Amino acid sequence: MIDGMMLQVATAVPNSPWGLVLGSTPVTKGVVILLAALSLFSWTVMFAKWAEFASVRRRSAKFLAKFEHVEHFSQALSIAARENPNPYTRVLRRASEFLAQGDIGHAAGAPRGSGGVAAVATATQELTAAQVEALRLILDSEVNSERDRLARFIPSLATIGSVSPLIGLLGTVLGVIDAFVGIATRGSGNIGAVAPGVAEALIATAAALSVAIPAAFGYNIFANRLNGFESQLDGFGTSVIALIVRDYTS
Repeated sequence: MIDGMMLQVATAVPNSPWGLVLGSTPVTKGVVILLAALSLFSWTVMFAKWAEFASVRRRSAKFLAKFEHVEHFSQALSIAARENPNPYTRVLRRASEFLAQGDIGHAAGAPRGSGGVAAVATATQELTAAQVEALRLILDSEVNSERDRLARFIPSLATIGSVSPLIGLLGTVLGVIDAFVGIATRGSGNIGAVAPGVAEALIATAAALSVAIPAAFGYNIFANRLNGFESQLDGFGTSVIALIVRDYTS
């Protein structure tokens, strides 16, 4: 009879994590489903951002290689007009628009509809110190806009990485409470009765860690790339201002 009871208990205990999930309480299943959704979202963001950063780097590399050899602002505009739109050409376009709006220069050539820039800029007056400072502020604003565009959804990885363990811990605590309530109801406190409930509860914590760890790695990787991108774009803005100052002041 004892052997029969032991066999019945053994067959009732799941022998895999997936079996524990299938045999878990509705609360634990809900926590696992929520964590699975967060994991799917975080991996989607990471793959999308990897492709976006690669695309920006690829479209910008050719333009930057040519920009290193320009000596005048008009040459930079001509090169940018022939390249695919990217953050650097948009910063250059913003500088050209500032010059045109301030009657400092007039631009003609490529349309500005989809990230294009004017091909030629001709000076009509000199830049003052106040105009140079205004141009610097405008380019800083454009750099921040480009950074915000590229940073979209990256902060969500940090949120998932920090919140997921708490969600898993909540599921574990609720699962342990349910296990002990069941033990008190059945009046059995041996290890065979306690272990399945505790193991089921710990599944939520394990699932949470499997979600949080990749999300935290992804956030740190993309945050570092974003900071590097912002520094490069800031340096490019400074180079653009230097070209303009050299061309528009005596």
